[in-house]
Amino acid sequence: MSSALYERAGIPSRVELAIGGMTCASCAARIERRLNKLDGVTATVNYATETAQIECPAGMDPDQLVAQVQAAGYTATPRRQTADSDAAEGAVPGDETADLRLRLLVSVVAAAPVIAMAMIPALQFPYWQWVSLMLASPVVLWGGLPFHRATWANLRHGSATMDTLITMGTLSAFLWSFYALVFGSAGRPDLTHGFEITVRRMSGDGNIYLEVAAGVITFILAGRYFEARAKRRAGAALRALLELGARDVAVLRDGREQRVPIGQLAVGEVFVVRPGEKIATDGMVVDGGSAVDMSMLTGESVPVEVGPGDQVVGATVNAGGRLVVRATRVGADTQLAQITKLVTQAQNGKAAVQRLADRISAVFVPTVLILALHTLVGWLVFGGTPAEAFTAAVAVLIIACPCALGLATPTALLVGTGRGAQLGILIKGPEVLESTRRVDTVVLDKTGTVTTGRMALIEVHAANGVEVADVLRFAGAVEYASEHPIARAIAEGAAARVGALPPVTGFGNIEGLGVRGIVDGRAVIAGRVTLLERSGARMPRTLDRIRQAAEQAGRTAVVVGWDGAVRGVLVVADTVKPTSAEAVRMLRDLGLTPVLLTGDNAAVAHSVAAQVGIDQVIPEVLPADKANVVRQLQAQDRVVAMVGDGVNDAAALAQADLGLAMGTGTDVAIEAADLTLVRGDLRAAADAIRLARRTLGTIKGNLFWAFAYNVAALPLAALGLLNPMIAGAAMAFSSFFVVSNSLRLRSFRAAA
Repeated sequence: MSSALYERAGIPSRVELAIGGMTCASCAARIERRLNKLDGVTATVNYATETAQIECPAGMDPDQLVAQVQAAGYTATPRRQTADSDAAEGAVPGDETADLRLRLLVSVVAAAPVIAMAMIPALQFPYWQWVSLMLASPVVLWGGLPFHRATWANLRHGSATMDTLITMGTLSAFLWSFYALVFGSAGRPDLTHGFEITVRRMSGDGNIYLEVAAGVITFILAGRYFEARAKRRAGAALRALLELGARDVAVLRDGREQRVPIGQLAVGEVFVVRPGEKIATDGMVVDGGSAVDMSMLTGESVPVEVGPGDQVVGATVNAGGRLVVRATRVGADTQLAQITKLVTQAQNGKAAVQRLADRISAVFVPTVLILALHTLVGWLVFGGTPAEAFTAAVAVLIIACPCALGLATPTALLVGTGRGAQLGILIKGPEVLESTRRVDTVVLDKTGTVTTGRMALIEVHAANGVEVADVLRFAGAVEYASEHPIARAIAEGAAARVGALPPVTGFGNIEGLGVRGIVDGRAVIAGRVTLLERSGARMPRTLDRIRQAAEQAGRTAVVVGWDGAVRGVLVVADTVKPTSAEAVRMLRDLGLTPVLLTGDNAAVAHSVAAQVGIDQVIPEVLPADKANVVRQLQAQDRVVAMVGDGVNDAAALAQADLGLAMGTGTDVAIEAADLTLVRGDLRAAADAIRLARRTLGTIKGNLFWAFAYNVAALPLAALGLLNPMIAGAAMAFSSFFVVSNSLRLRSFRAAA
């Protein structure tokens, strides 16, 4: 929808900005606060993905949003909301680690001898400290330039971030050392400098701190570099998703094939897909037949047979014959584009635990600055030397950098939602993770969820003296000419069991009753028993009992006869998916109580429930009442998940604490749900809940270690028991640990 249409409709616009210049979680919090001050604007800024998702009033110029970000000292660029391959490729950021890698390499080469000389007295030749100054200067001034730039930009806008702590700590150590060398007594040729990696009080008298300044910058650069690399790896799943689409397509125009870029394909155009090629976009097969490999998009390993009239999905692979397809959706409307959009939105959102972390980060920096100042003053007041006071204050500044706190949630979300997309599990937003932890009841819609949703021939009964194969041949032949779903089920089932069906002539359809035709010279009738009785055919008691039992069980019984007599009964029903029983067991193993919900009669509902192992059944529920059933369960203090696939499930999916939509279902159901299961396999619901719970567990583990690290280390630093260089190394390691812990989600495997 264009911005003009948004404005006329009064619909809030959605804008996505790519943010540049962020170096920590405090930067993201600051930009977010600035954007949210605008009237009608709701913004979420994600440090890990370096993006801002913004809802703003209809008609607002995106340049206003960009200006706010720039006024805060950062860069911002609107991202186009498109889904063709070229745009998708352009939306993926390039390798931004090159500059960090160069700064890190130079810093390691220069800082290593500075640290070695400070640690090993045997290396302290005359005037070694001046060599240290020359080597440490480029590390602190050039290697740490990104931190210093960010600090200066923040100071100009009256704020402080983690970069402020880094700059203040390292420049203080560097300037102290420079002053001691140039104006103090530290420049004498016989200076010796002891260094120990121990947790104990340090006097710092007579020492210079060049190794601290150079070492801290190097360690933090290393942490930032590995963090950047890890974030890039964490987004690999989304990049892989973006790259699934075809780049060009063979369009049929004026009867000739013409290969054009995918962006030039329009809805309604017909294109050709050869064996081994990707299907360019969502469409309907108009000619040809083939097997389509859906594994890249759905995880299904078995190719799906398609023919004229069947729907196909863009980015899947034609594994068989030549297909001619009419495009039904292109660009941002395709299933692949919608999946990518859902994944991106999920990665940019914030769970409740992340919002807590953001609030803490926003007040953490000024608190640490005050604590560092109190540490400095406290040491001086209670008799400490200036060197001891300075050492403790610098250690507080460095150890306090809560980069790990800012990364704890975004990186886990990035990896978890990306891995889910690879497995055909789409998490619509991070708040969904909180719901999965509390769910104790799962309501399963029957048709299309537990069952296939398609009629199938399940039983064939022949009269005495009649071959079952003859019943199948004659009934299948006459039903083959009908388009009714029951007729198609019989024709397909018969063809699968006896092979090619004989031709039919004189076909006729009796509305609401059945069909008739001539097959191999015999007048065949198939349909309701009343139709055959009208024609004078007699129903044997044995077959009549079978028919009645089938109908009492909620199944459809089709009677077939020829030559004036009833020859057989065919039973048709919606069949249970072969994996549903296993899926129910998996849900029970997760501590969930399954409930079967259906509009079918009680006999059918209990029959299906018995097949899959469900004890609680709620049958004969009208579509409009499904949401009421969910509300009633919630009123019993149950936390309810709902799994469905149809339009009539949408209200119940929205009402449930956690809604899971089968991706094979309707767009309305998918839109109302919190989780979308691309595969039509109920086992994916259990996999989705397992993945969501594991992602939430990873987030909480990350936050615990980030908090525990700061809580434990700050008192040590304030008491002078933590060397500043060790503090810098530990701070960098904490960020690396959090990102690495999140990356473990990439090993998640679906049980299905």
